[in-house]
Amino acid sequence: MPTLKGLLFNQYATEGLSALVEEMQSSYTAKKGRRFNHDSITYDISRPYLKDNTIEFEISSKIPENEIKDPKVMQAYFEQIKKVLSKGKNTPVSVEMENIVWDSRKDTEKKRNYVKLKYQCPLDDLFDNDVVTKRHEKVVSGQADSAIPDTASAFTPAGKVVLAVVRDTMQQFGKDCLVKLMEANGQVKASLKG
Repeated sequence: MPTLKGLLFNQYATEGLSALVEEMQSSYTAKKGRRFNHDSITYDISRPYLKDNTIEFEISSKIPENEIKDPKVMQAYFEQIKKVLSKGKNTPVSVEMENIVWDSRKDTEKKRNYVKLKYQCPLDDLFDNDVVTKRHEKVVSGQADSAIPDTASAFTPAGKVVLAVVRDTMQQFGKDCLVKLMEANGQVKASLKG
C-alpha cells in the first residue's frame, strides 16, 4: 500500500517531468502528447509512477528508420545506444528495443522501432536535507521563492520546500537522462554515417 510520502512525492515528480516535457517541446519541435522531435528523432517522456519505494519513469527515442533501413544495422544501432548508456551515472535499470505498431485510422499500419529506457529513483534520493535546510532558511528569513508550491498537501513551510525540491530534483534527473540519450543518438548516428 502506498504511503503518504510516496503519493505526495509521485505528485511532485509528475510535475517535474511535465515541466521537462514543456521545456523540451518549447526548445525543439513539439509533437502530440509528451513527445518532441530533435534531429529527426522523436523522444517521449512518460509520466512517473510509484512502485514500492521508488519513482519509475521511461524515456524512449525512435530509431531513425528513414536513415537506417537494414534490420541488422538497426539492431547494431540499438546495441551501440545500449553500450553508451550503460556508462557513467544515471544508468537506466532496463534498455529495450520496442516495436510499436500504429494503426490509428484502421487503414494504415506503421511500424516504428524505439529504444525504451526505464529509470528508477528511490524516494529518499529525491531530496537532499542540506538543500532543503538552505532553501527553508531563505524562506523563513523572508526571501521569496516562487518555486515553493502554495499547497494544502504540506502544512509547514519546510514541507512545502521538500515538495519543491522533489519536483526540481525529478525534473533535473529526467533532463540529465534525456540529454544523455540525445547525445548517444547523435554519437551513434554519426558513427554509422562515417
